[in-house]
Amino acid sequence: MSKAHRGSIHLEEGRLLRTESFPGEQYILRIEAPKCAAMAAPGAFVHLTCDPDIPMRRPLSIMRTDPAAGWIDVLFKVVGGGLAALAARKAGDAISVLGPIGHGFAPHPARPLSLMIGGGVGIPPMVFLAERLAGRDDARWQPLVLMGSEIPFPFAMRPSTILVPGMPEGVIAAMPFLDGLGVPSRLASKSGFPGCHDGFVTDLADAWLAAQPPARRAEIEIFACGPTPLLAAPARVARKNALPCQVSLEEFMACAVGGCAGCAVQVETDAGPAMKRVCVDGPVFDAYAVFAG
Repeated sequence: MSKAHRGSIHLEEGRLLRTESFPGEQYILRIEAPKCAAMAAPGAFVHLTCDPDIPMRRPLSIMRTDPAAGWIDVLFKVVGGGLAALAARKAGDAISVLGPIGHGFAPHPARPLSLMIGGGVGIPPMVFLAERLAGRDDARWQPLVLMGSEIPFPFAMRPSTILVPGMPEGVIAAMPFLDGLGVPSRLASKSGFPGCHDGFVTDLADAWLAAQPPARRAEIEIFACGPTPLLAAPARVARKNALPCQVSLEEFMACAVGGCAGCAVQVETDAGPAMKRVCVDGPVFDAYAVFAG
């Protein structure tokens, strides 16, 4: 399977269209990359050149695409010199784009209640998946996006206009973009942001799940993204509630196309434990395979 999608990975000279900055050294870059925009699916990522003088690329999850206009959006938090250099790029600058890379999420129409859990820089794939499901008509898709952050969110929070039955009282803060799509979202933080759940995003997910009647619970599938150690919590929530769960892993990468195997993680398979590369075998895996037991 890791080889099946390699024909869809393109190397193209992209162009930075705009940069939005947010507190906590968070940035959203819109990059003109028509080939990537045409092929990207939720869960895929790109490998970007941060600066002509920095040889190593950086892997970043895709948050949105517009295939017709030919652009992609990526969200990142500055960690290290490479991403600092990327944040300093100016509109019109060329940015080498390798992508889209990786196997994305595979929502099952039999479980159209898609519960998405994203923390920090794990938010982008959830936004991408929610937007894509909102435009599909092959099932009665009902995405719910839960996001957590201990620093200010990379958007202007506002009270949601969409009622979410089973949500704890007072948890009303939402992402305006998703509200505009008709997709409910709710936020969690231990930093005291107004309208947010006071706690971890996985605790909010657990509380909402506990309020769902059996008929609705049977239609739920969980999707989550974040650093591998932190994804153990969504996996526990899924296991506790006996729900299917797909996780998108984040790992350090060198080549991002399967050659160096530097991003390998242990995964349970039918043949026993095996090492899988997050870049081309993933980044999306079955949560039970990654977090066994």
